[in-house]
Amino acid sequence: MSRRTWFAGLCIALLLGLAGPPDARAQTGRVEGRVVEAETGNPLRSVNVGLRGTSIGTAVQADGSFVFDDVPVGTYTVEASLVGYETAEREIEVRTSETTTLTIRLSQKSVELSGITVTDRRGGYVAEEVASGNKIGAPLAETPQSVSVITRDQLAAKGVDRLSEALRYTPGVQGETFGFEPRTTFLRFRGFDATTGGLYRNGVQLRNPSFNEGYNPEPYGAERIEVPRGPSSVLYGAGSPGGLVNVVSKRPTQEPFNEVVFEPGSNNRLQGKVDLSGPIDDDGTFSYRLTGLVREADTQVDRVPNDRYFVAPAFSWRPSDATTLTLLGRYQEDDTRASQRLPVSGTLESNPNGELPVDRFLGEPEADRFDREQWSIGYLFTQKVGNAWTIEQKLRYYSIDVDDVSVFGTGLQDDMRTLGRSLFESFAELDGIALDNQAQVNFATGQARHTFLLGVGVQSIDVGSEQNFGSAPPIDVFAPTFGKEIPDPPPFQDTDIDQRQIGVYAQDHVDLYNKWTLSLNGRVDWARTETDRALAETQTEQNDTEFSGRVGLVYESDIGLAPYASYSESFLPSLGTDPDGEAFEPERGEQWEVGARYQPPGTNSFLTVALFDLTRENFLQTDSETFQQIQTGEANSQGIEVEGVASFDFGLDVTASYTRQDVEITESVNEAVEGDRPTQVREQMGTGWADYTLQDGPLAGLGLGGGVRYLGPSFGDTPNTLKAPGVTLFDAAVHYDWEGIRIQMNVDNVFDNEHVASTFVNGPQDFATFGAERTVTASIRYRW
Repeated sequence: MSRRTWFAGLCIALLLGLAGPPDARAQTGRVEGRVVEAETGNPLRSVNVGLRGTSIGTAVQADGSFVFDDVPVGTYTVEASLVGYETAEREIEVRTSETTTLTIRLSQKSVELSGITVTDRRGGYVAEEVASGNKIGAPLAETPQSVSVITRDQLAAKGVDRLSEALRYTPGVQGETFGFEPRTTFLRFRGFDATTGGLYRNGVQLRNPSFNEGYNPEPYGAERIEVPRGPSSVLYGAGSPGGLVNVVSKRPTQEPFNEVVFEPGSNNRLQGKVDLSGPIDDDGTFSYRLTGLVREADTQVDRVPNDRYFVAPAFSWRPSDATTLTLLGRYQEDDTRASQRLPVSGTLESNPNGELPVDRFLGEPEADRFDREQWSIGYLFTQKVGNAWTIEQKLRYYSIDVDDVSVFGTGLQDDMRTLGRSLFESFAELDGIALDNQAQVNFATGQARHTFLLGVGVQSIDVGSEQNFGSAPPIDVFAPTFGKEIPDPPPFQDTDIDQRQIGVYAQDHVDLYNKWTLSLNGRVDWARTETDRALAETQTEQNDTEFSGRVGLVYESDIGLAPYASYSESFLPSLGTDPDGEAFEPERGEQWEVGARYQPPGTNSFLTVALFDLTRENFLQTDSETFQQIQTGEANSQGIEVEGVASFDFGLDVTASYTRQDVEITESVNEAVEGDRPTQVREQMGTGWADYTLQDGPLAGLGLGGGVRYLGPSFGDTPNTLKAPGVTLFDAAVHYDWEGIRIQMNVDNVFDNEHVASTFVNGPQDFATFGAERTVTASIRYRW
């Protein structure tokens, strides 16, 4: 029996064993209703509603509605509860063959702290629903997939400065694959690289073909970050089989919100941030938001800056409760340089000349640069039609220009201190437009309540890339001097890639007996890719048509346990050509996943366990010698992910995660590497974070936080002989809130553990890259 067949059998057995048969119900009466916020009348999501003294209960739908069928005749107390709100109770009488209808209004809790009225936290670290796993905002408990949500409170508590830092405490994800890296975000999910296709904003993909471009979204512009793992092509089309990161932008608020932040820190860092939002008119028809950031900073590497300018204006128009139009703009400019790769001899291994320091720069100050300018503009439109239909449309036009010039080492000479170098130049421009149209309808068939989604997605990009490659003067790695003349490098590549893609998808999210949730998905994509290689004077055209599917089943028990199982597929048109000029084959992925979520009743917490078996075919990797991408065949990843997150009313927030993944190359043109682990893949990772804030007393508002991260070893080659060791790192935070002012200090890598984060091979030379050193950031924030 193959291990894939065995895993599928295990999925089915665990689901049936945990779920059991559906409850028997008396056929007597029906209760239906809606839960809204008392102050605004707006529907509330994720509210737990039940009949006291019975096993009848459910979480409300996205529109705040709930239904109890087949309720025995009698008098009941209906209870509705949501963290941060007062529990509501209503007495009802159920009669034979009649429907009892009610509306429940919940009011927010408030407590007195030293004379200051503070409204209780609704979510904190916990998100009750997620859009990226199903596009309908269904509760996490109904999603047959492993999903993490990094809330705004988590981002603020940890002092996150880069997207890669935001992902540090998330299971199954490597956001700092090569350690310290100021240019772009190298992503891995469940062991598979997703840098070119795994990054999304507001549910629309940010394309990054062949590493010509590099995205590094500003996390201060995010309201939250969603991380669904496993294939998601059934909803998003072309994408990585391992998962994706969806950055949800801040949007205009109906209540005034204003904050300014000043942040000094390590490496001469000075950063200012501003976030202003609120209604423009008295009735809230028009509202705005303006988010901005300016940073000037050095980094842990000499002569490598980390400067950024970012601004994101937003404007919303709400002519009625049924119609919303939000315009979103964004501009970001980055000025930095390449992270440095150093010889293994002198870092991981001994060198007779000494040790190489973390801050060693081996490029050329007058040549090296990484300048990126990117902007986008688009809108989000929602129209409700009656009580059943919702129409949504997302549109974004985006552009990015990157000038990347780097002088880098190629190999040590016999004296073990003179390093040969090369010069690489890459000048790339990308223009793209993305459109996603959705129509959602709610209806019932017997005991089944359907949320049916039909959509059409369109993606069009044009990428121009010019690359030059040549020699550079050698350098003494232990006593570097700069300024030697570098000859102009000859052209290496001049490529234009044009891709058009359209996908049609459908999803049926079915609620059965208020206990079972069945998800059925299907999508067909048509993609055309044209590649023009000017130097080779060749043109290629690639046409792909692929179907992707998903089926998932969830059982929601009365004790808060929700086991699930799913099968899903992915599809990715591989942009570009191989070194011989041939168009890449499409990449395919398929996964079986079984797991369970547990939310103890009445608590603001989640515990998730997921087992997965994921296969990736025709995947691309970057050749470290030529900087070209190659297709190496097939790889399989099997593993387990555990995640816990909780926010308690007494001021404690916690997260914990553990990942174990067995990833191996199963097919390759080089048979010698079959059975090896792919490069830069960590077999084990574990994290824990806790933050406690005093709620009363003379020190009310004072808080302490701390975290630990374990990163297992990885290999930089295949035959798995070049190893980067595992490391354990500690983070800490202290903060104090008083009358709108928050003073905070964050320390990452508290004990300044200098560690090699990754290794790789370049020709005859083994190289290593360092992880982030200790950084200290102070901040003072004022809100009004």
